[in-house]
Amino acid sequence: MSSHVKLMMTAALSVLLSAPAAQAQQTIAIGHLVDFSGPTSDVGVPFGQGVVDALAYINAKGGINGKKLAAETVDYSYQVPRSVAAYKKWTERDKVVAILGWGTADTEGLISFITKDKIPYISASYAGTLTDPTGKAPKAERAAPFNFFHSPSYSDAVRALVQWAANDWKAKGRPGKAKYMHMGANHPYANAPKVPGEDYAKELGMEVLPAIQYALTPGDYTAQCLSLKQSGANYAFLANTGGSNISVLKACQTVGVDVQFLSNVWGMDENAARAAGSAANNIVVPVRTDAIWTDNKGGMAVMREVSKMSDPSGTAYRAVHYVSAVCTVFYLKEALEWADKNGGITGENIKTAMYQKKNWVPAGLDGVCQPSTWTPEDHRPIMNVNIYRTKVSGATDGELGKLIADGVIKWEKITTINLPRRPEWRGY
Repeated sequence: MSSHVKLMMTAALSVLLSAPAAQAQQTIAIGHLVDFSGPTSDVGVPFGQGVVDALAYINAKGGINGKKLAAETVDYSYQVPRSVAAYKKWTERDKVVAILGWGTADTEGLISFITKDKIPYISASYAGTLTDPTGKAPKAERAAPFNFFHSPSYSDAVRALVQWAANDWKAKGRPGKAKYMHMGANHPYANAPKVPGEDYAKELGMEVLPAIQYALTPGDYTAQCLSLKQSGANYAFLANTGGSNISVLKACQTVGVDVQFLSNVWGMDENAARAAGSAANNIVVPVRTDAIWTDNKGGMAVMREVSKMSDPSGTAYRAVHYVSAVCTVFYLKEALEWADKNGGITGENIKTAMYQKKNWVPAGLDGVCQPSTWTPEDHRPIMNVNIYRTKVSGATDGELGKLIADGVIKWEKITTINLPRRPEWRGY
């Protein structure tokens, strides 16, 4: 584990451990689950840093109506048993009122626990299975009344990418049906958008090819790229996180694959573009927020102040995951504030707080966090999916901030896909 990750964890833990006993009733216990050292740490570190900074910033600005957040950060290395152990400790000993979670396997595995215990769980998993609080949707696996996230679901994000691909195929005047392929690990995270993407591709008149599997970890994926090349696919969706996608993109560039790659939200970011170099050029990817770090919209002023909690110089470049993490925490902040003023900070009241506003943007973050709406029947907060394209125009062996400043790596917004809130899409 790197020293800066240890510092993040120490800073988060110190908030909890340094609170005097006399002030215990004036603190609000929060759990924070991260992957700083496991197979998704490439994206876990920037997102986790955003959460830690946002929590520290909120405390520095007076906390929740004067009550400080006591947040413990636990690195579970993307191992489900560790997440369960952390959950038991938080609920049985620390009496947390909410949890900021991470992965799909652990989030789905904890649904029954958090529902029984009434602990709002705001995850960095955006699986469609988490979006039906009632369990009554046609394809819903179960009710998930205490699960929330701030993002288009994985299912809706891939639907937006598929719709973009169908439009792209028509715009280019290509003959016949476009061929679509899902690629990813046989894992709950990568599998979450598989069927929704394939189903919507068929609905839009695309031909769906058999999926190709590759692990969540970096490796030699030449064989998979040769299979992709031979398949004749026109659009290939990369469902894994950045680490393994970098390996795929480089291998596919080497063997001469000619395909338009689409990426899941965790599958491509500025750091992955730097690592993949020219192989990352022209990847099409959804972005959860209405701004990225190079933008100067109003709410970015607060975002940059939050960033100074771990970068006092204000010079660090923050990837898209960091920005999204800060938004996520600020939704919880305002829910806690509402609950505190409306019967007390309990799990039930926090859940109710999440339903109080439509097209909700946290104060001070206008133009950054996407307007979101949660209801007791539907936990899909966002149906508008911002679509970006990566551009890599030179060698990427320099410092990320400079590469961005010099225009070597660019993230260009190409469109926003406005999806219908179809009831049969809820819960899967």
